[in-house]
Amino acid sequence: MTASTTESEILTTAREQVLDQGIGLSQQQVLDVLRLPDEHVTDLLALAHDVRMRWCGPEVEVEGIVSVKTGGCPEDCHFCSQSGRFPTPVRAAWLDIPGLVKAAAETAATGATEFCIVAAVRGPDARLMSQVRDGIRAIRESGNDIQIACSLGMLTRDQVDELVEMGVHRYNHNLETARSHFPDVVTTHTWEERWETLTMVRDAGMEVCCGGIIGMGETDEQRAEFAVQLAELSPHEVPMNFLIPQPGTPYEDYETVEGKDALRVVAAFRLAMPRTMLRFAGGRELTLGDLGAEQGMLGGVNAIIVGNYLTNLGRPAQRDLDMLGDLKMPIKALSETL
Repeated sequence: MTASTTESEILTTAREQVLDQGIGLSQQQVLDVLRLPDEHVTDLLALAHDVRMRWCGPEVEVEGIVSVKTGGCPEDCHFCSQSGRFPTPVRAAWLDIPGLVKAAAETAATGATEFCIVAAVRGPDARLMSQVRDGIRAIRESGNDIQIACSLGMLTRDQVDELVEMGVHRYNHNLETARSHFPDVVTTHTWEERWETLTMVRDAGMEVCCGGIIGMGETDEQRAEFAVQLAELSPHEVPMNFLIPQPGTPYEDYETVEGKDALRVVAAFRLAMPRTMLRFAGGRELTLGDLGAEQGMLGGVNAIIVGNYLTNLGRPAQRDLDMLGDLKMPIKALSETL
């Protein structure tokens, strides 16, 4: 924020640029929003909600996720309890095909339109690709027509093509944080390697799901940098995670993000990406609680993961569905996503 720019001018400019014209904020503008004082957060959230309604509409996409391969990952992502490099309580395990079919059925029963198959790996080997193929086939043979997404780490071009052939319509691969901050978070691979997978996925015609985690020691400047880097990628969906300090990881003693800071970030990301699906994901329960989750849904968010996360408990799915009902936010119908 420059000395000559007032808080009201920042919001007025954002309203004219993003709400009226659908043009996302620049990096400096996002930074100005992130530095707005607490007394302006309510107005900021209201603007972000107006932007969401104008450019995305009222519907909320509901998704469930399941881990087909948990723990034992060779990478050193400092936030992750599934890394085999840290002394965390998580141990390597595989989910069998009947378990995958059951999880997909339970997800569909909540009214969700999206089911994401996740694996803690650097990238999929032949065994994992085969299991994903068999799992998708079994889900379809069970009569479940839920949309299927995957999150299997970094891909080769041949693997991208395989997933398209399997009918995977969306691929999740988070950049996690700003390019300038990434080397402080992960050392076993680069931000650029992740970007390469995402561009291959996008070019192959799959929807791109790419977000990250807030609260890993990044600065406001790096949060603004991250927002515009995501906007440059033009993902279909951006999952918003907030750090859950995991025992045994390098970040186990990090403080959780303050609620108002989290809401400020959500609104800023909405103003940077007015047409993108913004999804509440891991850590929202710890950071925001029930009231904060409602404020986030009224502050730019238009998608949500229900139930548990990969290694952390979430809220019971019905509580989130009840919340959406109370807020009079319709759940996106499956028939409209096919």
